Amino acid sequence: MRTRILQSILLAVSVTVVVLGLPLGLASLRLVEDVTRRELTGRVQQIATSLDAQLAEDETLDLVKIRVAVPADGSVTVSLPGQGTVRDGPDPGPDPVIETASIVRQGTVTLAVPSGPLRASQAQMAGAVLLLVLLTVVVGLVMAKVTARRLSEPLRHVAARAARLGAGDFRPDTRRHGAVELDRVADALDASALALARLMERERELVGDVSHQLRSHLTALQLRLEELVDPRQPVNREEARAALVQAEKLSRVLEDLLATATAARSRTAEPLDLAEELPEVVAEWRERLRAEGRTLRLRISDGLPARVTPARLREALGVLLENALIHGAGTVSVVARLSGAMVMIEVTDNGNGVPEELSRHVFDRGFSGGGSTGVGLSLARALVEADGGRLELYTARPATFVIFLLVPRAGDVLGMPWPVEPTPR
Repeated sequence: MRTRILQSILLAVSVTVVVLGLPLGLASLRLVEDVTRRELTGRVQQIATSLDAQLAEDETLDLVKIRVAVPADGSVTVSLPGQGTVRDGPDPGPDPVIETASIVRQGTVTLAVPSGPLRASQAQMAGAVLLLVLLTVVVGLVMAKVTARRLSEPLRHVAARAARLGAGDFRPDTRRHGAVELDRVADALDASALALARLMERERELVGDVSHQLRSHLTALQLRLEELVDPRQPVNREEARAALVQAEKLSRVLEDLLATATAARSRTAEPLDLAEELPEVVAEWRERLRAEGRTLRLRISDGLPARVTPARLREALGVLLENALIHGAGTVSVVARLSGAMVMIEVTDNGNGVPEELSRHVFDRGFSGGGSTGVGLSLARALVEADGGRLELYTARPATFVIFLLVPRAGDVLGMPWPVEPTPR
């Protein structure tokens, strides 16, 4: 990131130098030449006026009188019809700077000076422009490094914060950088850290409860079994029945603890009318399927409630519909119905289905039988389970995926937990 920022700023500086430096250099050279020629033009006009005055008085030329207007290293040449050409001053050398003016009697006066001083002034001006360009590049390079460091340092800090979060450091970080986008990321990381800390705390509490309950019930069950295997005691049917009762109690304790954990995970879920939510989700995908010459159908009864987070449901259904679009064929059907204590949302297409050898691995993260990333179905299952539901491959051929969602109970309105009942198959 830092390298890209540095390259971008240097590119901008280079473009500025090319766009402004070259025209500035050419303009400077032209300015020096124009100043020199304007000075010569003024001098040659002064000489022409003086010669006109001489010719008007006695018709003889005296170049000594005009020498004061001629530069020390310059030469003046006067040409008159019928009188030839008169020249005064040293040879200006090759490629001189020449300016000419007319005099009254159809003659001309030419003033020539060496081009060396002009070229030297132009070289000095070009050197000054080049020095300015180099100074601009150096300043731009320094500013680019400073800016790149100032921009990349917050990104490195946010990346380090995410790495600490992944390593299990859930402490909040109050440092902010004054950039709205980065501060939003920092706020999201703090919120995620808080949520993960609470989740870890609930999981530890669950483990502690499970350990306590299992220890007491397993101890009781162990005592019953020890009495059954004691060779000194005859087989006692009542002891066997008591051991069975202890095992059943242990099973119920585990079910209650798992139900409590499921309720804790799905606290963000809310009662939702699927008859209002599903048509919106399906409408987003209907046009995409129609563009492929396929049909998407929805069947749902009015007033079908479910306990789910809307955003998670949209994402999970989007994964299933995209899977049907890419890997399936024919008509895609979405059917939502009530089944016992659960709401079932079935997504079916008329394709070849899922091969038998792949059906057991479709929810494995990173596994894909069609060249995709293998993340979609794993993510969809995690989203559904986060609301206390389940996502299953119901039938492989045709491919039918089913989302099982909890049905809201009266206690949901008051924020009370709801019972989790076995899912019908």
